[in-house]
Amino acid sequence: MLKKITVRRISLEEQQMHKDTKWAKQIIALQEDDGKWGCFHSLSKFYGAPLTTEQALRRLERLGYSIEDECISRAVAYMDDCLTGHKAIPDRTEKGNDWDVFTALMLAAWIRRFTHNNLAANEVARQWSTILTAAFETGEYNHDKYVLAYQNVFGKKPRGGRLIDFVQFYVISLMSDCLDPKTENAFLDHVIDHEPGIYYTYDSKLKLLPPVFESKQASHYLAAIELLSVFPQAKYKLRFVLDWLDKNKNANGRWDMGGSVSDKVYFPLSDHWRKREMREADCTERISNLIAAISN
Repeated sequence: MLKKITVRRISLEEQQMHKDTKWAKQIIALQEDDGKWGCFHSLSKFYGAPLTTEQALRRLERLGYSIEDECISRAVAYMDDCLTGHKAIPDRTEKGNDWDVFTALMLAAWIRRFTHNNLAANEVARQWSTILTAAFETGEYNHDKYVLAYQNVFGKKPRGGRLIDFVQFYVISLMSDCLDPKTENAFLDHVIDHEPGIYYTYDSKLKLLPPVFESKQASHYLAAIELLSVFPQAKYKLRFVLDWLDKNKNANGRWDMGGSVSDKVYFPLSDHWRKREMREADCTERISNLIAAISN
C-alpha cells in the first residue's frame, strides 16, 4: 500500500520571497521595452541578447512571478501581439517543421501558463484539443487519425518530428483544462508511457524513475511530473511518484537533491547555496508543492 506523505504546505509569503532574489532582478533588468528578452526560442548570436524570452519566462515563473507582475504582463502583451500578427518574434525560421504552427504553439503555451483569459491563445489550445481528441478517439493513440486531424485543422500535413511527436512541453502546457475526461485519461497514459519522455523537458520514460535522486536528471524528472500535475486526473496517474519521493527524504524529513541540480532554471530559488540548509529549503519547497499538487 502506498504511504500517505505528510508535508508542510509552503506559505504564499515563502514563495513570494524568491521574487526579490538577485536572479529575478538580473532577468527583469534585461527585459526590453516591448516586453521581450531577445529572441523567443533560439539563443541566436546575431541578436546578441544573453537569454531568450522563453528562458526568462521559465525562470521567472519558477521564482513565483505571475500575470499580476508587470514584467510578466508586459511579456504576455508582447506574445499576444506576436500571436495575433501585430509583431513577429525575431527568431530565424527553423527548417524541418511547420514554423508558423510551431511559433503559434510556443506563444500560446506560454501565454496560457500565466493566464487562461487570452482569446488568441485559447483558440490555439482549442485547435490542439480537437487534434488530440481525434487522435485518442478509441481510447488509445492512433497516429493516422492524428495526422488527418492535424491536416484538417491546419490545412496541411505535419512536417518534422517536433509536431508529429506531440508529447512535448508546449502541447502539454496548452491542454491542462482542454480535454474531456476520456481523452485526458488516454493522453496521460500515453505521455507517461512514452519511451523518449517529454520533449523539451525530460528525455526518458516517466514510468522509469531516475536511478540517482541527487542529480539534474531527477530535477528534470520533477519538471516533467510538475508539467502533468495540473491535469485533473494526474493525482491518480502519478501516485507512484509519491513513494519515490518518500524514500528519498533525509533524516530530517526533508529533501536535498545536491549541488549538481543548480542549473539557473529550476534551482536555486534562494540567492545562494553557500549553506546546505538553503539548498535543502529550496529542494523541500519544490517537492512539497509537487506532492500537494498530486495529493489534492
